[in-house]
Amino acid sequence: MSKILFVMTGVDHWTLADGTRHPTGFWAEEAVAPYRAFRAAGHEIVVATPGGVVPTVDRGSLAPDVNGGREGADEIADGLAAMTELEHPIALEDVDLADYAAVFYPGGHGPMEDLAVDAASGRLLVDALDSGKPLAVVCHGPAALLAAVRADGSNAFAGYEVAAFTNAEETQAGLGGRAKWLLESRLVEAGVKVRVGEPWAPNVVVDRNLVTGQNPSSSAPLATEVLRKLTA
Repeated sequence: MSKILFVMTGVDHWTLADGTRHPTGFWAEEAVAPYRAFRAAGHEIVVATPGGVVPTVDRGSLAPDVNGGREGADEIADGLAAMTELEHPIALEDVDLADYAAVFYPGGHGPMEDLAVDAASGRLLVDALDSGKPLAVVCHGPAALLAAVRADGSNAFAGYEVAAFTNAEETQAGLGGRAKWLLESRLVEAGVKVRVGEPWAPNVVVDRNLVTGQNPSSSAPLATEVLRKLTA
C-alpha cells in the first residue's frame, strides 16, 4: 500500500482587500471525494500542513446548498469525520517526497492566504513536478503554484496547462470584487496556461504528471485521473 500526501492549508481565514478576515480553511468535498477514492484503492493518506497545525474546514462547505441538499451534506460530513488523518498532520517542512507515490493539494480559500507564499510548499511542488510522480491540485489549491519558483526566478509551472478556480466563479460566489487578487489572473501572470471551463462544471486538465481541477465538482474526476496514473 503506497502513501499519498495531502498538503492542506493551515489557516482559518482569507484576508480580503479591505483587511477583513473571511472565515475559511479547506473545502470539504475537495478533501473527502479524493480521500474516499484513494482509500478505496488501498492507498494510505498522510496530511501535511504548514507547521503541522490541524487544518480547519470551511464551514460553508458543509452547507446543504453547496452539496446538492441535506443528503449530500450529510454524506460529506460523514466522509470528513472518517478522515482521522486530519487530526494528526505532519509539518509540511518535514515532508520527504520519497515517502509518497503522489501529492495532492485540495482547495478552499485557505491556500490563497498561506500556501501561495509558503516556501516549503513551493520547494515540494517543484520537486514533485520534476519527480514525475502524480501531482494533483484542485480549485483554489493552485494558489500554491505561485510559490513554486526555481532558482532563476521563473515559476516551475510556467507553460503548463492547468484548471483552477476561475475569475467568473469567484465573482459569482460574491468574493471577486473583495479579493486582493484573483487566482486565474495571478496564474496567468506567472506564465501558467489556465484552461477555463464552464462555471461550477467539472473540468480536469492533465499535463504530463500534473492533474488539476477547476472547482469542487472536479474533485472526484481528478482523483480518478490520479489513480489512473498510479496504475499505469
